[in-house]
Amino acid sequence: MKNINKATFAGGCFWCMVKPFDSIDGVIKVISGYTGGNVVNPTYELVTEGFTGHLEAVQITYNEDIVNYRELVEIFFMSIDPTDAGGQFHDRGESYKTAVFYHNENQKNIAEKYFDELSKSGKFNKPIATALKPAVPFYTAEEYHQDYYKKNPMRYKMYYKGSGRQAFIEKSRKSNIYDESELKKKLTPMQYMVTQENGTEPPFSNKYFDNFEEGIYVDIVSGKPLFSSRDKFESGCGWPAFSKPISSSFIRDLDDFTHGMIRNEVRSTSSDSHLGHVFEDGPRDMGGLRYCINSAALRFISKSKMEAEGYGEYLNKI
Repeated sequence: MKNINKATFAGGCFWCMVKPFDSIDGVIKVISGYTGGNVVNPTYELVTEGFTGHLEAVQITYNEDIVNYRELVEIFFMSIDPTDAGGQFHDRGESYKTAVFYHNENQKNIAEKYFDELSKSGKFNKPIATALKPAVPFYTAEEYHQDYYKKNPMRYKMYYKGSGRQAFIEKSRKSNIYDESELKKKLTPMQYMVTQENGTEPPFSNKYFDNFEEGIYVDIVSGKPLFSSRDKFESGCGWPAFSKPISSSFIRDLDDFTHGMIRNEVRSTSSDSHLGHVFEDGPRDMGGLRYCINSAALRFISKSKMEAEGYGEYLNKI
C-alpha cells in the first residue's frame, strides 16, 4: 500500500511555492490555500487584509516511498528567505510570513533537526524567522490561484523576478560555491577540472562507468545525494548513466552551446558543480532520459555503508 502523506508549507505568495514541488518524483498534488488562521473558509480578500490570521500556503500530497519529508523541507527552504520576519520579498504582512506546519511527530522531529542544522550552518547572518507549528485546518484557495505558474506563465515569470525572489535564490545558490583554494586541497586535479572548470573525464577509464553495486552517488564537493544505483544503466557511452536523479531539486539543467553543440548541462544545486549532461536517448522503459555524469563529480557510497555515513534515510531509493 502506498505511503501517502501531506506536507504544508507557508512560503509567502503561494503562486511561487507550487512550481518548486510540482515536478518532484513522488509528489502527487500541490494545492494553494490558507492555513493558520481563525476564520472558516476565508477568501483571498479577507486573508490579504490581514484580519483572519491565515498564511498563504501550499499543501502537498506525496508518496513517502518515493520522496521523503526531509527532501520536501529542503526544497521549501531553498525557495524562501527564512530570515525575513515580516513577509517574503516585496510581499509584506501577516499572510506572507513563512512557516512549516507539521502533520505528525515524525515530521516535527525531522523539521526541528533541519531548523537546528540550518541555524548552525552559518549560511545566514540573521536568525531563522520561519515558524514551526502543528498543522491546522487548510482551506483551498480560489480556482484562479491554483497552478498559477501554468495558467499565466508570462505574468508568473514577471512576478517571480520582480518580487525579488529569483534574485535572492540565485544569490543563495552562489553562496554555496566553495573557496577555490579549499577545493584544490579537497579535490584531485581531475575532480577539480570536471566540477569547477566544466571539464570531461576520459570515457571507459573512469571510476564508476561500470560500477553496478547497490548504493548512492553523492556530490564529491558537498556530499549531497544525487543519483541511485536503482536508476543506473549500461549505456555504452563510457561514463556513468542514470535515468533520473534522486530528486530533481538536487540538480539543475542549463543550456550549453559549447563545442558547436546544443546540449543540456547538469549542475549540482548544492555546490554549483558541473556534473555532466542530460540527453533524450535513454531507455524508454526508464523514462527516456540519459544523465551522462562524470565519475569525478561523484562519490559512491555502498548500501552497506549508507547508514554509518549518515545516508540511512535514502535506503529506500536503491
